[in-house]
Amino acid sequence: MTTIGGFVFLLACVFGSYIASGGSLGPLIEAIPFEMLTIGGAAIGTFIMSNSMHDVKHTLGAFGKMLKGAVFHKADYIELLSLLYYFARLASTKGAMALEPHIEKPEESAAFQKFPKILKNHHACALICDYLRMVGMNADDPNQIEDVMARELKKTLAEELHPSHAMQSLADGLPALGIVAAVLGVIKTMSHINEPPAVLGAMIGGALVGTFLGVLLAYGMAGPFASRMKGVVDEEAKFYEVIRAVLVAHLHGNAPQVSVETGRKMAPNQHMPSFAELEAAVQALQIA
Repeated sequence: MTTIGGFVFLLACVFGSYIASGGSLGPLIEAIPFEMLTIGGAAIGTFIMSNSMHDVKHTLGAFGKMLKGAVFHKADYIELLSLLYYFARLASTKGAMALEPHIEKPEESAAFQKFPKILKNHHACALICDYLRMVGMNADDPNQIEDVMARELKKTLAEELHPSHAMQSLADGLPALGIVAAVLGVIKTMSHINEPPAVLGAMIGGALVGTFLGVLLAYGMAGPFASRMKGVVDEEAKFYEVIRAVLVAHLHGNAPQVSVETGRKMAPNQHMPSFAELEAAVQALQIA
């Protein structure tokens, strides 16, 4: 909601100061629909040309994520760390093969059923199961596992960041598209050079609206939207980094408590549970 609130505040300040200083909304109201058609249509066209249909759909979906913000909060990190603690403790006491019933059919696992939100998160569930499965296949070199996980998470992060990069590219091009609209307005004005000065002034003012809109849309909307998308993706990526940290610490031979403490430190500061909160959660953990 802060994104929408900030955008509304921006528009209120820009147009409010214009009106307060004696500006008339008439020329803007008259010119904006046509300028928006030129700039907006050109922007949509260039966006479609420079992205695949998958990326276009991905970017449209990213707007919802941008408005809602990151989906992971302190309670989600506590649940994730509790689940990983259980798996690390189970593997330490009964061996890696004891994990097989949980990772082969996670939807039937009592451990995953205890945390349905993690079970519904396909990426998190697959990440946990895939690498625990590799451990069961004797791929227990912590450095190798860490390298493979790091590359997978880097690849996923790059894909998730594409909408923000696409929006930033659009923001970079909007001022130029505004100039295109303005130049077309000037051409139109020059074709009516025999009109009275009042008419020419109105036409020139309408042409300048194109430049105004291009700059406003670039630095007041598309650019901030791209930055917000990137911030949300970067924050959510920490959730998966916690998984990597715990599993690698476990493979290095650390006790389950030490492994989850290593993962806890990877959580964003605003969502990171305290040592006491995590300890209370794992002590209260009851899984059949």
